[in-house]
Amino acid sequence: MVIDFSASWCGPCKFMEPVLNEMAAKFTDVDFVKLDVDELPDVAQEFGVQAMPTFVLVKQGKEVDRVVGAQKNELEKKVEKNRC
Repeated sequence: MVIDFSASWCGPCKFMEPVLNEMAAKFTDVDFVKLDVDELPDVAQEFGVQAMPTFVLVKQGKEVDRVVGAQKNELEKKVEKNRC
């Protein structure tokens, strides 16, 4: 699972939205979830999110990796690596 911590006012988050849609179509075995940090600040705090966008990769209930910032190539590599 990839959790996308973003905010409605975040420019880089908007840039990554179509990228995430493409990845969701490509990696159909991975769930992509978007969370607005302003609507769910407790969840963002629980995951230690300090910048947006932050992408947390979760496998079997545990964080296995994360990407901070609009780094689509790095995110795609980490999704590919952790999806199995």
